[in-house]
Parts: sequence; C-alpha cells; structure tokens
Amino acid sequence: MSQGIRRAGAGQGAAAAVQLLVTLSFLRSVVEAQVTGVLDDCLCDIDSIDNFNTYKIFPKIKKLQERDYFRYYKVNLKRPCPFWAEDGHCSIKDCHVEPCPESKIPVGIKAGHSNKYLKMANNTKELEDCEQANKLGAINSTLSNQSKEAFIDWARYDDSRDHFCELDDERSPAAQYVDLLLNPERYTGYKGTSAWRVWNSIYEENCFKPRSVYRPLNPLAPSRGEDDGESFYTWLEGLCLEKRVFYKLISGLHASINLHLCANYLLEETWGKPSWGPNIKEFKRRFDPVETKGEGPRRLKNLYFLYLIELRALSKVAPYFERSIVDLYTGNAEEDADTKTLLLNIFQDTKSFPMHFDEKSMFAGDKKGAKSLKFSSLSKLV
Repeated sequence: MSQGIRRAGAGQGAAAAVQLLVTLSFLRSVVEAQVTGVLDDCLCDIDSIDNFNTYKIFPKIKKLQERDYFRYYKVNLKRPCPFWAEDGHCSIKDCHVEPCPESKIPVGIKAGHSNKYLKMANNTKELEDCEQANKLGAINSTLSNQSKEAFIDWARYDDSRDHFCELDDERSPAAQYVDLLLNPERYTGYKGTSAWRVWNSIYEENCFKPRSVYRPLNPLAPSRGEDDGESFYTWLEGLCLEKRVFYKLISGLHASINLHLCANYLLEETWGKPSWGPNIKEFKRRFDPVETKGEGPRRLKNLYFLYLIELRALSKVAPYFERSIVDLYTGNAEEDADTKTLLLNIFQDTKSFPMHFDEKSMFAGDKKGAKSLKFSSLSKLV
C-alpha cells in the first residue's frame, strides 16, 4: 500500500472520528428526552460515556480539530452523484461549501504523498530498512501456483464489484481544498424527498432488512396504519447481534448528522452576516419522544452506541500512529510535533476507557456460520 493511500485512509478516517466524537458535546444542553441507563448489546451506560466525553475527550478533540493537519481537506465538489440524477438542491444560499485558495494551504498538505512522512523521508537508517524491505517484498518466486491463482480470483472478484465509495484523486484538476473550520457540519437546507431518498437507500442497502419490514417514521414507506414502528423493533430484537449492530451504526450516524444540523442551524438569514446557532424546536421535531412517537430516544441511544464503537476503533488504530515513523506532516515542525502529541494523548485516553465494546463477541458462533455471516456483512460495506 502506498504512503499516499495510507495517509489518505488514516488521515481522513481520523478526521471523521474527530467530527463524530464532537457530537455528544451538544447533547447535554438540549436533550429533553430521557436517555439513560445501560446501552443494549454492551455493558456500558450512558452516564459513563457522557462523563468520559465531557471531561476527557471533547476538550482535546476540539483542539485537534483546529490543527492544520485535520483542518484542510481536498475534494472534488463538482463530482456528480453516481447512483441517480440529482434533482435536489440546498434551499439557502449559505449552504454551499466554500473552497479556499491553494496559497493558504500549508506546504506539507500541498506536497502530496511524497513528503507526508517527514521522519521516514529524513531518517537514513529507517529509509534503508524500508528499501531493504521493499527489495525482499519484491521477491515473489516463493509463491505457489495455488496462491497466484487465488490472487487472480480475488482481483477478478474486486473488479466485478460496484464501487460504493471511491476516493477522489487529489491530483485531479477539479479537486479543491476545503477549510473545515470555515465549513462546519451544519444545516444546509437540503431536505424533502431527495434527502429522504439518500437515507432510505443507505438503510435499505446496508441493513439486513426484508422489504416487508418498514422503519418507523419513514415517509417513503407505504402506510402501516396504526403501527408506530413497534413491529420493526420486534423484528430487530429477533436478529443476531451482528445484524443489530449494523442497523444501530447507521441509525447512530443518521442521529449524529441530525444533531449537527440542530446544533448549528440557520436562525436568521439576512443580507449581512447570517446568524447560526442551536435550534431547539428542530431538535424536538427529530428527537422528542412525543413528537417522534417514542422513536427519538432510540435514535439517541444508537448515537451513543456508535460513539462506543468509534472509541473502540480509535483504541485499536492507536499503535499505527504511535510509531516514530508516522508524522502528521504539514511543513511546520513544531506544530506537527504538538499535533501528534495531542493525538497520542487522545489515544491514551480512549484506551483507558473501562467499558469498551467487545468486538470479540461478534462472529463468534460456529466457524462455518460465523464465516458466512462475516462475508455477508463485509459485502454490505464495499
């Protein structure tokens, strides 16, 4: 795997985690729904997550967001939707993403993949070790014919799959830099049938759900009479842990995005500077137990569940960033060192959390059944 791909995957993944972990900071001040107790399918309680996030994670994550390495992102804003002709548009003028000029981008960010690992590039011994490893890795004469045939089969299978998500080519002329501090996750005015179609597709294509079972409060689903979604949850509780987890993760992501738009809503649109802030009314519409017929608290619990999974993922990826050769390079040596120190500090906190989700509890049945279920789960992610 190239350094550029590793940096893109690790950096963008860490940036996404930063965005997600910030979400809970908004909950305490506005949640009027009663969301308490132990989360389903794990041994962690909501109060413990709240306290851990408030006093340990959030203050440091907030600082990390402001660092150049996590602040700038390159993306093709004009890339068309590959799934259908997009007919929905933002309904307010302030919703569009504002790119920033390349002259304001730190030199290390603009340098591309070749200089992303500064210590690797400048440490002679580590560079020699890397070159030696590459030479050894280039010797493939020891591969058996059976292994080579397996590789060919894998390649054919990969080529036959539709790409659910493709990373933008950072070298593309259409790619632009975006300052995430100037373009926070917030209300965009994108709503209605077009927006629901996106979420409906996400749920339908990624959850183990028959089409005869409808999610509660889904306007695209046929009328279900007096059923407020209880049949859906009866069905969900009957699923195995792995399948329930898939649904909860998607629902938690949905709740995270909705919370961001409620926390940073366009309160007043004027000819001057627009006014943004928390919109309690919008929050109640999406999460209040009365207005959502009891669905809101479930959504919020799924957000906490997603937070717990994300916390576990960060603790698992920590060893990658703890290596001396991995440097969050922007070109400013002092800031880069501080950024990595702060990131490692956050990783230490995540590893110290006493009630992590136990991923070993998944796919732990009989080997044949677990393997089949794992393959089915992975196929929904690609």
